[in-house]
Amino acid sequence: MRVYEKAPAKINLLLDVLRKREDGYHEVEMVMTMVDLADRLELTELGRDAIVISSQAGYIPLDEKNLAFQAAKLMKERYGVHRGVHIHLDKKIPVAAGLAGGSSDAAATLRGLNRLWGLRIPLSELSSLGSELGSDVPFCVTGGTALAYGRGEQLRRLPNPPQAWVVLAKPPINVSTADVYGRYRASDQIEHPSTADMLDALERGSFVDVCESLGNVLEKVTLKLHPEVAQLKDSMRRLGADGVLMSGSGPTVFGLVSKESKVSRIYNGLRGFCKEVYVVRMLT
Repeated sequence: MRVYEKAPAKINLLLDVLRKREDGYHEVEMVMTMVDLADRLELTELGRDAIVISSQAGYIPLDEKNLAFQAAKLMKERYGVHRGVHIHLDKKIPVAAGLAGGSSDAAATLRGLNRLWGLRIPLSELSSLGSELGSDVPFCVTGGTALAYGRGEQLRRLPNPPQAWVVLAKPPINVSTADVYGRYRASDQIEHPSTADMLDALERGSFVDVCESLGNVLEKVTLKLHPEVAQLKDSMRRLGADGVLMSGSGPTVFGLVSKESKVSRIYNGLRGFCKEVYVVRMLT
């Protein structure tokens, strides 16, 4: 038996860090939505009790370090499954990019194995299980648009943003999420975005106000470490994107664009700056 799952990338329309928690995590508020840049997973039942990961990408781990492997192992242990699976990852989402590629692969693995093994686990339970793998995994299990709070595992569903083009650009650097959070200091005179303004913009379906409410407190950390990310943001604005922000801990920058006529100019202009540029739509 074989099943297929799509693992879309996410972008942060808003990311605010409120405080450092006693458990070592950060208390956050994030507004996240998904875009149509996706990895694709093929899950095939094996004749032996084992987890095998393969991929056409030569730059990702294929063992216990892979979040999809960890998701499969967690499913087997939690539900007493003594069957094997071969998971092939067709990677399209850049790694270490602030787009939750690994988390989305883990979420797709949970959904796919639920179908492959006929476990009939409710989506809410899969989402809770995903929180044991990473803070972004619960959101990636359910998708859509959501306010994530706590350490990111608590979710409140939100209206999807107004439809728009999304231009994603990743400079040729990798950023460690743990390193960026470790360097973040709430006392560093950081201007916090307004979660209330973003929620209001989404409720009213106002593209202009969504763009005006974009904000990410981690930008100050990543832009200081990697000035090329700031240059990329400036280039995207100059080329005509309506709203520009770094996603997650970076380094990927996205631009929201309402008019298709602007898209090719932005894409071609950015291609002179970095190779990994994508034009996608929001998954609404």
